[in-house]
Amino acid sequence: MSSLTQKYSITMPRDIAEQARSRSGPSGLSSYVAAAVARQLERDNLNDLIEALESHHGPITDEEIQQTRDELNRAREEQGTPGAVE
Repeated sequence: MSSLTQKYSITMPRDIAEQARSRSGPSGLSSYVAAAVARQLERDNLNDLIEALESHHGPITDEEIQQTRDELNRAREEQGTPGAVE
């Protein structure tokens, strides 16, 4: 994450803000919100990549998705990493 910061004013539902504040810990609400926005940007960028690849290669099939999940699960088992990809 960038070390340069700027102050912003945002509006969000109070219950969400209070839940975030209670989970933010010592780093504070600003860090918690910045991390959440960074994760959303990663998801948005991944969706952009998927759209670009599908426009070039066609839609991803359910079979391809399942094959990839199976490969990831096999790799996790080989590494002894818990948690299956569903």
